Amino acid sequence: MRFPGLTKGFFLLILLIVTVAFFEVLQPYYSAVLWAAILAVIFHPMKNKIRQWMGERNGAASLVTVAIICLIVITPLALILSSLAVEFNVVYSKIQANSTPLPTMMTNTVHHLPQWAQNYLADHQLNTVSGIQQKLSQVALRGSQYLAGSVFLIGKSSLSFALGFGIMLYLLFFLLKDGSWLVNIILKSLPLSRYAKHHLLAKFAAVARATVKGTVVVAVVQGALGGFAFYVTGIDASLLWGALIAFLSLVPAVGSAIVWVPAAIFFFSTGLIWKGIFLVAFFVVIVGLVDNFLRPLLVGKDTKMPDYLILISTLGGMEIYGINGFVIGPLIAAMFIACWNLLSGRDHEGNSEELDPEFIEEGKTPPAS
Repeated sequence: MRFPGLTKGFFLLILLIVTVAFFEVLQPYYSAVLWAAILAVIFHPMKNKIRQWMGERNGAASLVTVAIICLIVITPLALILSSLAVEFNVVYSKIQANSTPLPTMMTNTVHHLPQWAQNYLADHQLNTVSGIQQKLSQVALRGSQYLAGSVFLIGKSSLSFALGFGIMLYLLFFLLKDGSWLVNIILKSLPLSRYAKHHLLAKFAAVARATVKGTVVVAVVQGALGGFAFYVTGIDASLLWGALIAFLSLVPAVGSAIVWVPAAIFFFSTGLIWKGIFLVAFFVVIVGLVDNFLRPLLVGKDTKMPDYLILISTLGGMEIYGINGFVIGPLIAAMFIACWNLLSGRDHEGNSEELDPEFIEEGKTPPAS
């Protein structure tokens, strides 16, 4: 005996199962899919200009755009990573050969610490140059042994990264080529009014574009300035520290301070007052100005979110999703605000954001086979 609605309910069950299974299949490559989509959003205007220049050859324009992305993003990144590897190897060799001034610098710092801290370090043999050199050598030896024992895991991770990177480029090409058509299908499938669909997708594109472009620009500027400040004050491996500052600047407001505050404390404790003052003034005034001026201008202006919400959503996103969280966190926060604004009526047909009409018109043409 058939009950009314049984067929529809069974179909919805199948739809749910295959949808969950599909996302499980994609799970190893979420990062590749995410970055392919974000780069497609950012570079789609460039692709359109190249397509017009090439006589409406969409596939060729998409391929050229991917090649340009590789040149302007991947090539400089590869050069920086190779330089970092060389600098890290120099630091590692100095530690193994006990030729680094770090033990002496740390010993001078110890003499300025409170008595209880000096006693604690003495108990662990960290209050003399020879003791600190021995500890550093032990750390370097353990590190080399760990790396030697993890060759297989490192090789496996490198292979996974290369595979994910290849998938990202492959998806990026097709998203640049057929992205407007896919968006058109999504718009037709969503059971929402036209203005609501356009508003949500426009918000997604704007936040993704602003977050990535703004965060990357701020990170590069802060990393370059931080590396310069460390170089001026005579700190070894300034490029390595600058790269670390750039990475930590993904966390708004507090990121770079994790690196420069200990360095400033060291200078003050060892009597190098002018270097400590320079470092504090440089990071508070110059680097702080970059963070307080550029980040709201490049991120907050387009996302239309307050700074505190960007900070909280970025930290929460990175806690849950890792490095990808600096994009995913603000995206979720922006979509949350957009959905509630639509529900409350604050955003309505009269003030909602619209997708580019040329982009929508382009999506009406099916991709060439």
